[in-house]
Amino acid sequence: MAVIAHTQAAAVGVRGRLLAAIQRLQENRARNAVYRQTVRELNALTSRDLDDLGISRSMISRLAHEAAWGSSK
Repeated sequence: MAVIAHTQAAAVGVRGRLLAAIQRLQENRARNAVYRQTVRELNALTSRDLDDLGISRSMISRLAHEAAWGSSK
């Protein structure tokens, strides 16, 4: 009986880790999509539009990273 309980606990642990890994993959895919979309939209703006917003082209990747993963602070 103890062997069965131990095996079931191990299966739950494996299942839980697998589900957590799948959830992390889904979250990373969603964050990457936000990053790519932000970069695409900011790169589509003219230099004048970016200037009006106070953004230089060199800031685009950092801003996209912050949009997807939050502040780097």
